[in-house]
Formats: sequence, C-alpha cells, structure tokens
Amino acid sequence: MSEGIEGIPQTAEQETKGTKEDKEARAAQEAAGVEQTGVSGTAEAAPSADRADTYTDIDTDIDTDFINPLRDPQDRRLPRIAGPSGLVIFGVTGDLSRKKLMPAVYDLANRGLLPPGFSLVGFARRDWEDQDFAQVVHDAVREHARTPFREEVWQQLAEGMRFIPGDFDDDTAFKQLRSAVEELDASRGTSGNYAFYLSVPPKFFPKVVQQLKKHKLASAPEGSWRRAVIEKPFGHDLRSAEELNRIVHEVFDPEQVFRIDHYLGKETVQNLLALRFANQMFEPIWNRSFVDHVQITMAEDIGIGGRAGYYDGIGAARDVIQNHLLQLMALTAMEEPAAFDAASLLTEKLKVLKAVRLPPDLGQGTVRGQYAAAWQGGTKVRGYLEEDGIDQSSTTDTYAAVRLQVDNRRWAGVPFYLRTGKRLGRRVTEIAVVFQRAPHSPFDSTATEELGSNAIVIRVQPDEGMTVRFGSKVPGTSMEIRDVTMDFAYGESFTESSPEAYERLILDVLLGDANLFPRHQEVEESWKILDPIERYWATHGRPAQYASGGWGPEEADEMLARDGRSWRRP
Repeated sequence: MSEGIEGIPQTAEQETKGTKEDKEARAAQEAAGVEQTGVSGTAEAAPSADRADTYTDIDTDIDTDFINPLRDPQDRRLPRIAGPSGLVIFGVTGDLSRKKLMPAVYDLANRGLLPPGFSLVGFARRDWEDQDFAQVVHDAVREHARTPFREEVWQQLAEGMRFIPGDFDDDTAFKQLRSAVEELDASRGTSGNYAFYLSVPPKFFPKVVQQLKKHKLASAPEGSWRRAVIEKPFGHDLRSAEELNRIVHEVFDPEQVFRIDHYLGKETVQNLLALRFANQMFEPIWNRSFVDHVQITMAEDIGIGGRAGYYDGIGAARDVIQNHLLQLMALTAMEEPAAFDAASLLTEKLKVLKAVRLPPDLGQGTVRGQYAAAWQGGTKVRGYLEEDGIDQSSTTDTYAAVRLQVDNRRWAGVPFYLRTGKRLGRRVTEIAVVFQRAPHSPFDSTATEELGSNAIVIRVQPDEGMTVRFGSKVPGTSMEIRDVTMDFAYGESFTESSPEAYERLILDVLLGDANLFPRHQEVEESWKILDPIERYWATHGRPAQYASGGWGPEEADEMLARDGRSWRRP
C-alpha cells in the first residue's frame, strides 16, 4: 500500500456527492492508494461481506485485492443510507405533511441518510409553482425540524423539489406527475424508485391508488421499485378495512404497502423488544407466574381542536386503541421472534392478536367517556359537546378503556388494561408491567404499609425511557419499606437525541424495511377485537362525562376496583 493515504470521511453526513456505492468505492480506492477513475454503482446493491473487491492499478496493471471493511454488514459505525429514490406526498398541504413529513425528510438529509439526488414531489389542490412549494417546505423545516438548519443541505434538497397542482380525479395532473417522475429520473438519478405517501383522508385512498395504476405510476421499471404508504385509520370497522385492503392490493402487492403507525417508529417502542429479548433478567419473569397485570396508557392533555370533521363519529377507541394500543399490547405480550425481520414479527404479533379475548360482560369490562367543561392548566376549557362542529347529541367517545385477556400459556389470567383519552391530566404514553406481590413477607404489616407492587414502566413519550419500581428500606432505626425507582432516560444515557418516529419510518420505506409497519392481517385482527365493543356501545346508553384535566370517568376507576386494582397515575 502506498504512503500518503487520504483520510476516509468519518460520517456519511460529510459527503454530499455520489451514491452510497460510489462513496464506498472511492473510500476503498483511496485507502488502497488507487486513483479514482469513475467507479459506478447503486446503493441498492448489497455486496457480500466476505467478497474481496478487486481494483486494477492503472500504472502497473497489477491486480490489488482489497477487502473494504465498510462493506461488512456487521459494522454498525455507518448508518443505513437510502439508495437513489424519491418521495411523492399526496395532500402535501395538510398539517401532517407540514409538521411531520417534510421536517422528517429534511432531518434525514441533514443526517446524511438520503441520497444526494433525492427528490420530493408534492401533490395538492393549490395553484403553486415549484418555487412556491419549496418555500412552504422551507418554512415547515425552519419551524418544525429537529436538527439545525444548514443552507447547503437545504439547497441540495430544494433542487429536487417539484409540485403538481390538481385534484385526485384530474387525469391531467397525474400525467404531469408521471412527467415529473420521468424528468427527475433523468436529472436527479432516482432510478425509477418512488414511494407514494397518501397523507389524505381514507375516503381518497381508493381514488389515488387507482389513478396511480391508470397512469402507470404504480408499476416500476425493471430493477426499480414503487411503494405505497398509507396513514391510519385503516377503515372504520372490519368490513371497510377488508374492502380498503382489497382495493389497495389490486394495485400494489402486499409487500409494497407500508401502513404507518407512527408509534412503532418511536425508539422506546423498539427498545421494548431489546429490553425483553436481549436481557436475561427480564424475560424469565415476563409471564403469568410473576406478572399481576399490564396497563397501557395513551393520554392527551388537549381536546379535538379543529378536527371535529374527522373525529366525530370515529372516537378514541377507533382512533387509538385499534391501532396504537393493540400494537403496543402485541409487542408486550408476543413470544420471541425467530429473527428481527418483518415476517417473523408478523407471525408472533398475529398469535397475540388472535389470542385476545374480550370480557364476558362488555358493560363491566369496557368504559367510554366524553370530556366536560372544566378548568385545565389555569384555563377554562369547553366540553366535547360544546366544541365547534360537534352535534349536541353526539355519542362519540373521547375516552375509552377496555380490559382484555390473552388466552395462551404465557398470559392466561393476566388482564391487559388499555386506556386512551383527550383532555386528561397530562400528555403521556406508557406501558406498565405490574408484578405480583411477594407470596410471603417476613415483615409485619406496618413495615410494608407504604409498599406497592413492583413494576417495570416503559415511557414511550414524552420523557422516553424506563423506570423500575421496587421496595427499599427507609434509613432509620425501624424497619420501614417504601417504593423507590431506578430510572433510565434516553436523553441522559445517550449523546444523540432520539430521532422523530417519522424519520425512522420514512427511511425504512425507502429502504424497503417493513419491520415496523403493521400488515393487513394485523389490521383486520385488530378490528375483530374492537368491532364487538363498538357495536355494544352503539346500543347501550351514552358516554360517561369526566372533567377536563382529570384522569377519566369514575366508571373507569370502578372497572379496576372490581378487580382489586387501580390505575397508575403517570
């Protein structure tokens, strides 16, 4: 190897030209002392880790074998980088796109995880030019991006932005979209790889995918890919979900469809799998022999805001329990997968969902409520029935709690309590695994009267981390045992802040990694669980009222009290 070796860039973020394969090839040649002569490739290639890449010395015509350590798939120092690709966002002018999707795209680019030629195409009913769209993205990034704004990253990203004005039934607009895709293939090198993100109300899903098929946008050129990304809700009951899946799968194969549940993109949710299956100390006690019950909570401290048109008629159970909470429950209860891949995770999650059993008396084992006017955070807030656009006779639930069982050997007899609501005490999402009390205590009752149950609490948001609660002696001359906690927080244990869920999920779509996306079988099984509850509620009275700023209706407390338990106060 010659002297005077060039330094290899330390992070992908420092390089802004060439595809991933080009970067690796250049780095390998530089490390071998060989001059760059136009090595080409695509980031979609996956070279074998044990293959020796051969380069020819131009001056001496002598073959030099060099094994590039950067190609080793076991090397975790380099992040996964998307190959040549583009993203088309339908409904790009909506809140989701402005607050989450476009900032996430910028953050990925800022972290060096997108290819230099990455392209972003917006589709919406606005009379904009490309530069107008770029300005909207710029403003959204400035306001909502997680990472610092860098002009050079922005300029490179902005060069690949296009905007297509039109309605979803406008053939001319879709012809323009196809032309834009073809032009970006030529000018930006996207290689025909595109993901279509449907950030639109579910009623438009069929029309959009049918238009994509009609205008040959859903079919990828040979060697390329096309993918569809669908936001929840996936239908409003089992029948509508099955019909939606049928329509989408007529255009895209099941493995091409990525259903977004942004909770599965959160670091703490993924850490749940690491907690269980990478640590010997937790898995042996993760079963009915030691666990008393599990509580999964998603609480919001805000009302419906301006979402009356969407929310009324949907409610908390359909909006949150059917997808977010049942997914968290499946991850908490599932058996160890054979591998960390989409097929293995699907197999184990489906086993849990198929084993879920509803309470025999839905009146005793489920609760729904509506928030009422009250003082919250020093402000007088309106009740749900007083919100703009809400009918006074509405029975839509803003709070829902259910008790479920998992009918298998690991969890038989262990209740899973799921609850969600708006206008609750604080914004929090957590999974609490509460353990049984010790079968025998040598201490007298006065020593342990302030001792509760041991618990492992996984905090999904906002303070990502985990808490272990256990009993400890209080310093002093007498034997007094009280609950204490050991706390792990992401922000304190790692120098890098956790990425937003949409960053991880968009990157996974571009990489074709479906690990964190619910498949259509999971969606349909979840509706089979919720549909009987919704049918019962539709014919049995009205939702209970609860004061804004509290923790739900009294009926929810009574539901747990009948089991000799109580809700955690997050």
